[in-house]
Amino acid sequence: MTERTRLADLTTTKPDPIKGVVFDMDGLLLDSETLAMDALILAAKDLGHDMPMAFCRRMIGVPADGCRALVRETYGEDFPLERFFALQEEHLRGLVDAGELALKKGVEPLLDLLDKLEIPRAIATSSSRYRTDHHLKLVGLFERFDAIVTRDDVSQGKPYPEPYLTAAEKIGVAPADCLALEDSNSGARAAQAAGIRVIIVPDLLEPVDDVRAKALAVVEDLTVVRAYIEHAAA
Repeated sequence: MTERTRLADLTTTKPDPIKGVVFDMDGLLLDSETLAMDALILAAKDLGHDMPMAFCRRMIGVPADGCRALVRETYGEDFPLERFFALQEEHLRGLVDAGELALKKGVEPLLDLLDKLEIPRAIATSSSRYRTDHHLKLVGLFERFDAIVTRDDVSQGKPYPEPYLTAAEKIGVAPADCLALEDSNSGARAAQAAGIRVIIVPDLLEPVDDVRAKALAVVEDLTVVRAYIEHAAA
């Protein structure tokens, strides 16, 4: 694990006001990326393939079309792409419905703070509408967001800025007045391209150098974000 930004470093100066917060979902709110990777490996095994975890991790934060292109480039045109991703969805749903899905550290206290400060919040995710709604309802978060933007709601997913621009528009806050929370390089690039300051909370992957350089901070978990927003509101 590389060095994280300390809260003391984040609060040395008074930050610009935070009028809206846009969250990624998988790996940021939900501890779901490991489940998704396991489901990919199980789906490949069903089809007689040994898919390495290192390859699966290349799909983290990447929209469906990008994941499909990556698999096709690696496993060839004859690979049963649609069946593979259908099986992955089945395996993931099985893991989730078996109670394997959990919230990441600090999620509920952060949302409680946003409630207290009356700061609107949205989700911008690369997951489908079905998966997003199902997972959020399962963990009791569905009603806690003012807007939810999925891959089905945009023409260009992450790393393009459209998901974040759409989310900011839906909560009525200018991008420059928002804070984005991300765990993936693709998602951080999307928020940065949208002109939104980004705090990265890494999950399975560390941020690459160019993403880290443009980020406001790279922190250990969402409890640090909560303290930063409290400081901004003080």
